[in-house]
Amino acid sequence: MKILFFLFFLLSNEVHSQEKIEVFFDSNSDVPSVASTTIFSNWMNENPDVEVLRITGHCDDTDSSSYNKDLASRRINSIIENIEGRKIKISATIVIENHGEDFEQSINQSDNRKVVVYFRKVNQSNTLYNKVQKSNKGDLIKLENIYFDYSSAKLLPESFKTLNELIQVLNDYPKLEIEIQGHICCQNKYQPDTISSERAKAIYTYLVKNDISTKRLSFKGYGVTRPIHPIPEKSSQEEDNNRRVEVFVINR
Repeated sequence: MKILFFLFFLLSNEVHSQEKIEVFFDSNSDVPSVASTTIFSNWMNENPDVEVLRITGHCDDTDSSSYNKDLASRRINSIIENIEGRKIKISATIVIENHGEDFEQSINQSDNRKVVVYFRKVNQSNTLYNKVQKSNKGDLIKLENIYFDYSSAKLLPESFKTLNELIQVLNDYPKLEIEIQGHICCQNKYQPDTISSERAKAIYTYLVKNDISTKRLSFKGYGVTRPIHPIPEKSSQEEDNNRRVEVFVINR
């Protein structure tokens, strides 16, 4: 597999949305340590259905910068060979970062000699990624776990996991185009509404800030014109169901 090495900085909340495993190396070695070999092998055995999204290589600072860059590359290649040998999926948009010694070094040198593998589980049929992946043109998909401040369009941190999953599937499927649709509850259709549009726009803005092209995105607020349950709602659950954000698949 031909990998293009490049440096790509992710926002911290994107990194936090992924799981990771660290593989450690002995000094000047491009083969994982005995202990890490066992741990990494067990991880691969237990996680055959994950997708590797990002790999970073690191060294301690005991040698020259150029030597450490080369060593980090060899360490990354060693891990990739292991992953490919187990036929674990590697994302078509994988990010490879060769840090060498150019990162915040730990006082404990053995902690610096590592490769970090970032991954996500793809065998869960009910994930947003899976739903979008299996969608067709014209489908509507609800974005679960999207939260805003009360009566505002300010996204709360609990929303970022879902939004980062949406970013990942948009990156993996570059032809995918969507409209972000905002809906509210608890009022009649003749009352003024701006919040549904503002909330849809907040998600649109978040995606654009994370390098999703505006050519692939649009947004619209529908207020209470498309309720799931008749208004007035009969319960808080019906209110929650009406108060939602959905993704409309324009193109695949």
